[in-house]
Amino acid sequence: MTDIQLTLEEISTLAKEALIASGASAAAASSLAAAVSAAERDGIRSHGLIYVPIYCEHLKCGKVNAAAEPAVLSQDGSAIVVDADCGFAHPAIDIGFGKLRPLAKALGCAALTVRNSYNCGVLGYHVERLAGDGLVAIGFTNAPASIAPVGGEKPVVGTNPVALAVPGDSGGAAFVLDQSASVVAKSEIMTRSREGRAIPEGWALDVDGQPTTDPEQALKGSMAPSGGYKGFGIGLLVEVMAAALSGATLGIHASPFSGTEGGPPRTGQCFLALSPDAFSSDAFDDRIHALTQAITTQGEARLPGSRRLGHRQRSESDGVSVDQSLVDRIQSITVGNAMR
Repeated sequence: MTDIQLTLEEISTLAKEALIASGASAAAASSLAAAVSAAERDGIRSHGLIYVPIYCEHLKCGKVNAAAEPAVLSQDGSAIVVDADCGFAHPAIDIGFGKLRPLAKALGCAALTVRNSYNCGVLGYHVERLAGDGLVAIGFTNAPASIAPVGGEKPVVGTNPVALAVPGDSGGAAFVLDQSASVVAKSEIMTRSREGRAIPEGWALDVDGQPTTDPEQALKGSMAPSGGYKGFGIGLLVEVMAAALSGATLGIHASPFSGTEGGPPRTGQCFLALSPDAFSSDAFDDRIHALTQAITTQGEARLPGSRRLGHRQRSESDGVSVDQSLVDRIQSITVGNAMR
């Protein structure tokens, strides 16, 4: 396997051109390509360029509506509802954030739900953008069912991440917490499956509910909830916020994010944004500083998301190492569709 070094701009351009060639609008492609580049920047390969061929395949087969026109369905006080029109979640979230930011600052808090959408990628990427505007942000996104309740066998909720981003005193995020209801995100197992590598024991169960290190058996079975019943409880919380509250499809009824069968998954997202100025402007920054210091001053302890920041600093200065065969594959999508 041969790797080449790409800048973040080159990664974004590579992804954007393939998405447009596969039928995405320029706006949707730009929004998604920025997130792909950010994932590579932060060392989250499972949501980076490796996912672009899948995005393109889903545009071609109709799992993602290439002609989607996301729109604000309603804005009632501080509550905003956006319909993604079965397209990518990213442009729908962008539209919603355009309403959410000023509302949260004016009213102290506001909420956004997105329905009929697709995988939103790295949830922490979205909430971090709000923290950069000085808002405490909490995000929820549901996924096709892959976690069975403790004591049961049939998956009921997805890996269902929840993310929190807290504004720092330097204009960015003090820290970003992003974790799924499962031991590991399903995309990590999908990556191991594509690469032909085993998964650690404890990540997933096979169809008989037994631990497995075979990623193929894991994808046929169920994900292991993080912390047993507590992880399933987090998944249930997210399902209420991102699916039931938003009017999106429950994970038990959603088509898989992988493969070409089943049509659009129609899953959802929910974001809460709170302005510290409306609650504790005189003490918020000091308390967050004290909280983070209590963590970072302890030996090897680190803040959530700090490993991503380390990758980010290196990527911004040195670029990102990418498998040449993956780059060739994405470029062939662009060229192949352009010739049709």
